[in-house]
Amino acid sequence: METEYTGKSAVPPPTAEAPPVAAAKGTFNYSVVEVALRVLLFAATLSSVVVMVTSKQTELVPVTSMPTVRVPIPAKFNHSPAFIYFIAALSVTGLYSIITILASVSVVLKPTYSKSFLLFFAFLDVVFVGIVASATGAAGAVAYIGLKGNSHVGWTKICGVYDKFCRHIGSSVALALFAAILLVLLSMMSAFTLYKKIRD
Repeated sequence: METEYTGKSAVPPPTAEAPPVAAAKGTFNYSVVEVALRVLLFAATLSSVVVMVTSKQTELVPVTSMPTVRVPIPAKFNHSPAFIYFIAALSVTGLYSIITILASVSVVLKPTYSKSFLLFFAFLDVVFVGIVASATGAAGAVAYIGLKGNSHVGWTKICGVYDKFCRHIGSSVALALFAAILLVLLSMMSAFTLYKKIRD
């Protein structure tokens, strides 16, 4: 009777515990990670736009013809077409991130639509990588001239005077670069997940 009892109690635990482990491995979903990355993308683009828009500083600058006379001259983001383009590009990217967050959540809730959404994401993420990268490059080039100047064409550096303005511009460009990296990761993830689904 003791041998029968121990035999019955030893058999069930391994067979009962095995299926949940396999199910846990099989149910891992990249969509949850994608939603988190798209929320992070929205936060990065929004922060970049806010920092750029608030980049305003007014300083007393001497007049070239009369060095003793100083006049207040403001520095604002809308004084440069590159910064205006930067704001427009990052704002559109932020709107795109909101739309794709909602679409990614719908994929998590209804996986049957995942292939069509993944193809949509893979195409548009690449497009927005180009948009954000071009805007970041344009704003970064203007910021670099403000920081270092260009003696060959007579462009003087202004960051020694407008230090707060330049810090805002630099922080905004850094956030935009982070957003571009997130878009590259999202594009790669969408393509990889789509490949896995087609292969399976």
